[in-house]
Amino acid sequence: MKACFKPVDGTPAFARHEEDILAFWAANGVFRKSLEARRGRPEFVFYDGPPFATGLPHYGHLVPGTIKDIIPRYQTMRGFYVDRRFGWDCHGLPVEYEVEQSLNISGKRDIETLGVDAFNEQCRSIVLRHTAEWRKTVTRMGRWVDFDRDYKTMDPAYMESIWWVFKALWDKGLIYEGQKVLPYCPRCATPLSNFETNQGYVEVTDPAVTIRFRAADEPGAWFLAWTTTPWTLPSNMALAVHPDLVYARVRDGDNVYYLARERVPVYYPDAAGYDALEEVPGRSLLGRTYEPLFPYFAERAAEGAFRLIAGDFVTTQEGTGIVHVAPGFGEDDARVGAAQGVPTVCPVDEEGRFTGAVPEYAGQPVKAADGPIMQRLKECGALVHRGTVLHSYPHCWRCDTPLIYRGVSTWFVRVEAIKERLAAANRGIRWVPEHLRDGRFGKWIEGARDWAISRNRYWGTPLPVWRSADGTETVCVGSIAELTERTGAAVTDLHKHFVDALEIPSERGGPPLKRVPEVLDCWFESGAMPYAQAHYPFENKAHFEKHFPADFIAEGLDQTRGWFYTLMVLSTALFDRPAFRNVVVNGLVLAEDGRKMSKRLQNYPEPSAVIERYGADALRLYLMHSPVVRAEDLRFAEKGVQHLTRHILIPLWNAYSFFVTYANIDGWSPEPAAEDPPSDNVLDRWAVSVLGGLIDRVTAALDAYDLQGAVRPFVAFIEDVTNWYIRRSRRRFWKSRDDADKAQAYHTLYGLLLTFSKVAAPFIPFISEAVYRNLRTDGMPESV
Repeated sequence: MKACFKPVDGTPAFARHEEDILAFWAANGVFRKSLEARRGRPEFVFYDGPPFATGLPHYGHLVPGTIKDIIPRYQTMRGFYVDRRFGWDCHGLPVEYEVEQSLNISGKRDIETLGVDAFNEQCRSIVLRHTAEWRKTVTRMGRWVDFDRDYKTMDPAYMESIWWVFKALWDKGLIYEGQKVLPYCPRCATPLSNFETNQGYVEVTDPAVTIRFRAADEPGAWFLAWTTTPWTLPSNMALAVHPDLVYARVRDGDNVYYLARERVPVYYPDAAGYDALEEVPGRSLLGRTYEPLFPYFAERAAEGAFRLIAGDFVTTQEGTGIVHVAPGFGEDDARVGAAQGVPTVCPVDEEGRFTGAVPEYAGQPVKAADGPIMQRLKECGALVHRGTVLHSYPHCWRCDTPLIYRGVSTWFVRVEAIKERLAAANRGIRWVPEHLRDGRFGKWIEGARDWAISRNRYWGTPLPVWRSADGTETVCVGSIAELTERTGAAVTDLHKHFVDALEIPSERGGPPLKRVPEVLDCWFESGAMPYAQAHYPFENKAHFEKHFPADFIAEGLDQTRGWFYTLMVLSTALFDRPAFRNVVVNGLVLAEDGRKMSKRLQNYPEPSAVIERYGADALRLYLMHSPVVRAEDLRFAEKGVQHLTRHILIPLWNAYSFFVTYANIDGWSPEPAAEDPPSDNVLDRWAVSVLGGLIDRVTAALDAYDLQGAVRPFVAFIEDVTNWYIRRSRRRFWKSRDDADKAQAYHTLYGLLLTFSKVAAPFIPFISEAVYRNLRTDGMPESV
């Protein structure tokens, strides 16, 4: 008998088979054909968040990347047209930091000495340096995505749409420039947004000091205050007490001290060490004055400095119940100081060094000055206690420098003005897992503050704002055409080193307007991707508006305070709509010991090595079968991939091999379904029923974006086929060639394998394609 099917290896070499499938897909343009076959059909809209190509892909990219492949594949198989464009994040601190490292320079001074034009062009030259590796890894994982029509945040068309977004917000009154205390990276010399700050908390040990401030209105009396930032003490302008707390007035030798009653036992564990004089409410201390610790700003007393003010943030959980207030360097300090008329000083420059306003420490990095400041306070008798505190402290998410909080002038989006609209938009989104909607993401929206969107940097989309030197005339530009019209210059590149030289004539006859120096936060750029990738509204206007918002997006849990958030802020501000309808959120992939994966520690196997040993299907199935698709952490264990290969994929392959081997021996070939009556064998009918249940459960789960719920049924189905159906039907395949029961067994197993290859294709596309390609008959599509 002539063999009908290509013989199957008894011992599968999955990685080699996958390479063959990749070659087939590429040679036949299968991905392109899958799109063209559905062009003109209803669209399923998918947005892909842009990664930086300055680094290489890792497991943290492979998890969402696999999810981004499964859902579009499934929707394509359901008949939808699903465009899948890859994108690249090209601007911002990550790129600048890489260039500074490569050029062995650091900070604004070095960059400006080199020249902004030279620095930016160096950024442009490295920003896509790993795209080939990304393409190779993403493709090897089996993901179908269009790299040839990728979008880049540095392209002029993309940047022009960002200008349109900014101008639209400007026209709605949602953009403003303000002076606020913000987390600030002294190495990068730029403020960070609050959600960027949340990406970089590290456990550190800092000094914790108790300082005594001499009361100006009571001889021999002192106010005890506590701080973990000694470097801010030269900028002290007030002391905060809580009006509702009770404060003790105690005598210690010749001195009288004020501190919260609840903190007295901490400072005086031996009751014989002090005399309790009286207890007073915090509000009775308000307005009292004290002598400044340092002479630098003593004259500010006339403006309301060096007095006790009310602070709602003061507690008795630590310290003395009296808090040192430096409005130039603390968010709460700035808030209560502004409300109560306390002046602000900020003797720190853009690189986090003291200025000449504090001559003893001028030029010193502020954190480096902690020690000398504490030593000086000890020598003058102001240092009462010196200890340390272990706490979680924010570091720059890119360069790992400890942040400081510093008063800076920056540009903001008025997020607080649209919080209710944000919450309403969020209620219209399906979150997977569901608890994130009202939990982590919903709570983040509830506490949302105005978004600091400008950066005092170089490689990014420039703020499209031109202003007169005296600040009385301002123009916001919303397009390249408008800039060309206003300046009379041909504009082909919107980067800082091109547009900063362009001046806009004053409409009042004054000096020309110059662009403000800042660039936009790269998160603003990625949040604008739905519009910018389409060059909206300059092109594709009708198509975009018909297909917005996206049906589906996916990223990691950290993006609840990153990309998901910025997408939502901009879409709500612009259109009063969410930017996406469904979102799948994955957790972190950790090393097997629970620590962060580290190349230095070599505590995890490289993805390429795992793929080479077990194949991409095995890795995909391992990840999707784990809690990581439910926003929970996964401790990656290679033995888990190995176990899944042995107990799921190899049995599946063996079932396929069993069928092909015996079908070829008997010369069995499939007949058109209409000519085959339903089997009267109970095993066949049971198996077909199980298959129908599988289709229903997987379809329902994928329609609900429940990846783990979709994987479980077909993993169980493989067990049913191999350990139940084939094992109990084996003797039927050994009967004589003409036996009707044998034909029914072949027909049933053939249908199980062929249909299963379609159900499983979004998850394990390589094995599914191999099975389908061998079992397909004339007239069937060339690819599963």
